[in-house]
Amino acid sequence: MKRRRFLQVTTGGLAGILASGRAPARAQATRIHLLHWPNFIPEADVELRRQIAEYNRQMKTDVFMENINGNDIQARITAGVQSGSGPDIIFMLHNWPHLYANALADVADLCEWKARDQGGYYFQSESAARDGKRWLALPYGIVGNQIAYRKSWLAEVGAPPPKTLDEYRKIGAALKKKGHPVGQTLGHTYGDAPTWTYPLLWTFGGAETDPTGTKVVLNGKAAVESVKWMTAFWNEACDEAGLGWDDSNNNRAFHAGEIGVTLNGASIYIFAKRNAEKIKDAAGEPMWRDIGHFTYPDGPHGKTPTYHLVTSHAVMKYSRNVPAAKDFLKHIHGKEQFSKWFEISYGFDVGATPYWEKHALWTSIDEAMKPYRYTGRGSRMMGHAGPASARAGEAYTKYIVTDMYAKAVQGMPAEDAVRWADGELKKIYEG
Repeated sequence: MKRRRFLQVTTGGLAGILASGRAPARAQATRIHLLHWPNFIPEADVELRRQIAEYNRQMKTDVFMENINGNDIQARITAGVQSGSGPDIIFMLHNWPHLYANALADVADLCEWKARDQGGYYFQSESAARDGKRWLALPYGIVGNQIAYRKSWLAEVGAPPPKTLDEYRKIGAALKKKGHPVGQTLGHTYGDAPTWTYPLLWTFGGAETDPTGTKVVLNGKAAVESVKWMTAFWNEACDEAGLGWDDSNNNRAFHAGEIGVTLNGASIYIFAKRNAEKIKDAAGEPMWRDIGHFTYPDGPHGKTPTYHLVTSHAVMKYSRNVPAAKDFLKHIHGKEQFSKWFEISYGFDVGATPYWEKHALWTSIDEAMKPYRYTGRGSRMMGHAGPASARAGEAYTKYIVTDMYAKAVQGMPAEDAVRWADGELKKIYEG
């Protein structure tokens, strides 16, 4: 090329770049959009953003995190799938990956790497993110739900933490008479409602489906008895405003001294401790010192099989940066980075594998937090006794099991509430 022609081409190209205000494509950092919930432990999001910034500097990428309410994530997933564009990585709850399986990129290599690196997954984590032999998403963690309570208020009614549901009902009734009711949501919210209602069904011996996951078996004595117990518990012990609460209402009510007991993640305790100058009891003392936790009480069939808030990261198939997105996930899921995030979360999230049960944090953590250590064990998945599936995810998304209890506490006879729920499940599983 002659010198004059070379200058025409290069200066013309430079002029175009300057006019557009944009660097050439080859010079732009790979942009990865991460969609997440806002963590109930704010410091955990601060740490994740710090790790993202550090990763961007090292890898010359442009990863950015967008936070939206957990109840709004599914609408964004649907919009992205329908339009073929949106976040590259999406934080998913429960067994949502089964609902969107056809829209998710293959992450088997990541899942198998993490299993080798961190000792295999909890049953709940693997079930939520794997469909048969296919991995749908990378298991991230489990937010354990235990029951937070005001120690001094239980002492006022002369009661230790309850071991059984019948004891819980009696203690809750005594607390309500003193103006300290149980705060339990039965609303359409992703965490505190299903982590209460599914175990309640199971501990009475009830189930949604048979072991094949193809036949609905809800309508029976076990489910009816669980609904009758819930109705009595609701009337005798609960704050009736909780019917429509989301996952943040009970946190605020507890910190305001409006309720004395509630099923929740560890965020009530951790937030109160880290904001001791704001969260105080009626005497003006830091409330965190008066907060304890007990596990889900046992039901008529013994030890209650629990359900906790399981999470994963899905890479969307429509993403133009699938390899880069997977590289980023491998970074934040690795032991070094996750350990830093785990410590700051302070037991709010127990990880997706038993490896994190051995973390040094548990040797120094406050006594009130110790019940969270093993919450990944003994958990079931929604859809029991069948396998985790898209149908089980659809039933959860429609809040059928939760609404069964909500209808009953609002006056519907227990038998009718169970028949209604059974019929709704059959539309999904057998229709």
